[in-house]
Amino acid sequence: MAQTEGGRGVLLLNLGGPETLADVRPFLYNLFSDPDIIRIGNSVLRKMLAWTIATTRQRKSRALYRRIGGGSPLGRITGGQAEALESALAAHGTAARVYVGMRCWKPSIDEAVERIRRDRVRRLLLLPLFPQYSGTTTGSCFRRFRELDARYGLGEDMEISCVKAWFGEPLYLGAMAELIRAGLERFPAGARDGVHLLYSAHSLPARYIREGDPYFDQTRECVDLINRRLGTGNPSTLAFQSKVGPVEWLGPDTRAVLGDLARQGVRRVLVVPVSFVSDHVETLEEIDIEYRELAAGLGIEEFHRAGAPNLHPLFIEALAAVVLREWGE
Repeated sequence: MAQTEGGRGVLLLNLGGPETLADVRPFLYNLFSDPDIIRIGNSVLRKMLAWTIATTRQRKSRALYRRIGGGSPLGRITGGQAEALESALAAHGTAARVYVGMRCWKPSIDEAVERIRRDRVRRLLLLPLFPQYSGTTTGSCFRRFRELDARYGLGEDMEISCVKAWFGEPLYLGAMAELIRAGLERFPAGARDGVHLLYSAHSLPARYIREGDPYFDQTRECVDLINRRLGTGNPSTLAFQSKVGPVEWLGPDTRAVLGDLARQGVRRVLVVPVSFVSDHVETLEEIDIEYRELAAGLGIEEFHRAGAPNLHPLFIEALAAVVLREWGE
């Protein structure tokens, strides 16, 4: 979209994902060398640990990405979200260029900032693609941006604002409700009221929550808001997935909850990815393949997943609403 110099911009922030099998090891290194994810004060020690984790996990991780076609679609989807958001803002009469910055992959936040500086943006909004705030995701992206701000003096030439969390945005809740209803339609009409909604969010080390990270409380509140918007009265549970390493993680674990539901006689489950706005390895492999196989072995007869927001029109409108509200429009 054409834009005059000195206009407005939105920087969509995400972690990113490896697009090819060759990308897996460097992506893992970038991820685990992040001081907001691996909280070790000694940077040399942290980078050594990141190198060890990336080296030892690359084979297993490559096998997972191979099962979903050889790479993550997250970058492609995020690019599509940026284009759709730009068009949605234009439809509301707001001209703004939308950029993408990935914390752990490409295009990096550094690369996005270079483009923003080149375009001489004068008003910039940082919009993380994480509905709930966590220091490991939104906080990490913001920290990297602040480092670049300190290096280039970005705030001297532009007005910068940010959105920390937006899980309560009504249009986002509406999009999630629509995706869940579409998922419920995959079950027999007479049995949909009894389908158990298993909300699955990415886990965090439990210590981070005890230290004040608001992610758990915001995720729990988000689930409550979605259920109210949905209005079906389906039983539901919030669980957490994607644990790595031997430390204590935020629970309950999604695998364990599936086992509990099976023992309780639940035979129909719809998994709802509540902290993911784009399909990637956690939805396409962990839920769609691993958890589906687990559910079948446990005796859960029907197992489906609600779609991720991706390019759902109402989700794009939700992002536009967040931007327009922040800009007072």
